[in-house]
Parts: sequence; structure tokens; C-alpha cells
Amino acid sequence: MLNKDIRNDFPILDQEVNGYPLVYLDSAATSQKPRQVIEALSNYYQNDNANVHRGVHTLGNRATEGYEGARETVRKFLNASSTEEIVFTRGTTTALNLIAQSYGRANIGEGDEILITYMEHHSNIIPWQQLAKATGAVLKYIDLEEDGTLSLEKVSDAMTDRTKIVSIMYVSNVLGTMNPIKEITEIAHAHNAIMVVDAAQAAPHLKLDVQDLDCDFLAFSGHKLCGPTGIGALYGKKALLNEMEPVEFGGEMIDFVGLYDSSWKELPWKFEGGTPIIAGAIGMAAAIDYIESIGLDNIEKHEHELVAYAMEQMKTVEGLEIYGPRDSSKRAGIVTFNLDGVHPHDLATVLDMNGVAVRAGHHCCQPLMKWLDVSATARASFYLYNTKEDVDRLVEGLRMAKEYFQ
Repeated sequence: MLNKDIRNDFPILDQEVNGYPLVYLDSAATSQKPRQVIEALSNYYQNDNANVHRGVHTLGNRATEGYEGARETVRKFLNASSTEEIVFTRGTTTALNLIAQSYGRANIGEGDEILITYMEHHSNIIPWQQLAKATGAVLKYIDLEEDGTLSLEKVSDAMTDRTKIVSIMYVSNVLGTMNPIKEITEIAHAHNAIMVVDAAQAAPHLKLDVQDLDCDFLAFSGHKLCGPTGIGALYGKKALLNEMEPVEFGGEMIDFVGLYDSSWKELPWKFEGGTPIIAGAIGMAAAIDYIESIGLDNIEKHEHELVAYAMEQMKTVEGLEIYGPRDSSKRAGIVTFNLDGVHPHDLATVLDMNGVAVRAGHHCCQPLMKWLDVSATARASFYLYNTKEDVDRLVEGLRMAKEYFQ
């Protein structure tokens, strides 16, 4: 387990909610921010605030160095071959929409197939739905195994010579399932399809190496890995990004503007129209530095131990059903569940009254809820600052809720 002193880096955790010490178990929705990230944001606004790239004054140069330095931090974090392959976005959602609207509109036609799974977040469903409607393509779903995992055999069976795009989340935000992305990428490439990876739930918890995965695109969000909201990144292979057209137009992304025609900057700036999210990029870089100082391997091991302990303890609560892989080693730090006879929103409310924050609802995964045959679930998601004592508080709250609603 990680050192409990890590909690001291997160000021927000040092408070009471409804008279109880806060137990924050909603990191899959957004993680808390360490003091190091908060200070990086404050330092930028207090000392370096200026627009980037076009200024020649000192503040402008410092802001540009911080912004482009953040791009290099992301490149190393993903092991991309060049900063030209790193596009800053507002987050995973924006990145996936960019792929669908730019690459998709130019390369997908009637009868072509787009392949996703039932476990996808809405952000990795709706852009492909819209692309299919606009082009006449066919959106297909890979079925899941009974425990919410993906079978490579079913992945292979679902692909055809018409498959052009495969887009799958690395880690399920509901089931915690860790998908075999490298193997799926190999199958996709064997069918001459491109591989898109939604790494929103993977980037905070697992080491990512886009060259080893050989994926064509990968997207993640800063706010789930201890960074600020409103910032994320898209990795794309340089050859593909070079072929793509921007979908937002304005200042910053242009090379030359005439009265009736314009030309674009080179990569990656042609996709970053307008004043960029400067402070967000700097804050996200500070967050990456922070989690790398602890070690992604250590974070992953810590979460596996927490999930194993949580599943063991939660199974002692009568009437509690846990969804997803039964083997805790096959899931990330997420446990999604329902308590018999208690609506998830009521359950989350009782837990909140005891200072325990969990999420309840469909988690932006309504097709998966239908597959599970439920309308909603409750979800506890763990991160590096959580402890076994947090799990004990969760289980205690579940027992109280069961007694309250009997």
C-alpha cells in the first residue's frame, strides 16, 4: 500500500462532511488535486500570465515555455515519438469528437463499419453515432462476456473487411474492466482498421506507451489524473494527423489568412484554434509530474490491493451485488454495485450523510446499464489517496443503509 502521508498533499481531504471526516470515493468522475498542482496554477496566474506564441515580451515567452513544456511532459508520459503528435484539447470528449469529425468525415463512407463495445462511455458512442448517420456507415457493437470482460475471439469475429474504425475504452468507468488494447489493436490493423483508445480511466492509473500499443489515436483528460478540469490531450500518429483537417477555425491555428482563403499552421497547432488552455496545460503537466513521482506501477498496485479488500468486505453485506470482473486483479480501482431493495440514489444519499462520497446513476453508460438489466448503479472509485480505512467506512455506511431501508 502507498504511504498514507500522500493524503496530506490533498488539502480538500482535510475536512468534515455532515459531521464526519470526508471519504472521497468518486475519483472516476474527477480526482482531487494535490497542493503541487494548485501551486503550479497559482504560480502561473501570479507570475507568468500572458498569451502564448506570438508575444516577444518576457511574460509571453515564459507562458509559451510553460505551455510547450507541458506538451513535452505529455509526450514523455505517453512515450509518443514527437510533440507534433500531442494536441491539447478540453478533454477526452473533445478529442474523440475531433477524430470523428475530422478523420471520420474524410475516411468513412456508406457501408463502412465502426466497431465499439457495450461498455463505452457516451463520449465514445455519440460521436460515432453521428458519424454513421452523416456518412451511411454502420455502427456495430462487440458483445461482452458474462463478467463484463472482452473476449478477443468475439473482437475478431466482429471485425470484417468493412471495419474502418475500432474505438474502445482502455478501462471501463463502470465495470473497472481493463481491456487488452494491444491485442485488439493488432486485430484491428490486420483488417486495415484504425484503433482509437479512450484512456480517460487508464491514464491516471496505468503506464501508457502508445508506441508499444501501436494505437492510432489515444485520448485522456487531465482532471481524472490530479490535474485541472477543462484540459486533456489527443495523441495521434503523425501521418494521420497530417492528413486531417482542423474542425475549429480562428486565431492561433493559421499560417496565412487572405480575403478568401487561408492556410494552416503545422502540427500540432493547426488543431488548437484560439487562445489555448494555457494554465490547464501547465497544471496537467504538474499533475503528471506528481503521479510519476509516486510511480504509476505503485499506484496500480495500491488500487488492486484496495479493490481486492473492498470486494472481500463488501461481499459480507447481505443483498449487495457487485458488477464486473469477479477477479479483482482484472479490474482497475472501481467497484460498481447495487443493494437489494435500495435505489442507488438513496444509497448514495445515506452514504453522503455519513461523509462517504460515491456516485450513483447511469455513469454516462446507458447502453451498458441496459446490458446489465439495471436502470442505475452506485459506484465507489479509488485512487492513490484512498486507504483501507476508507473502505471500512464505505462498508459501515452500506450496513447502515441496509438497516435504514429494511
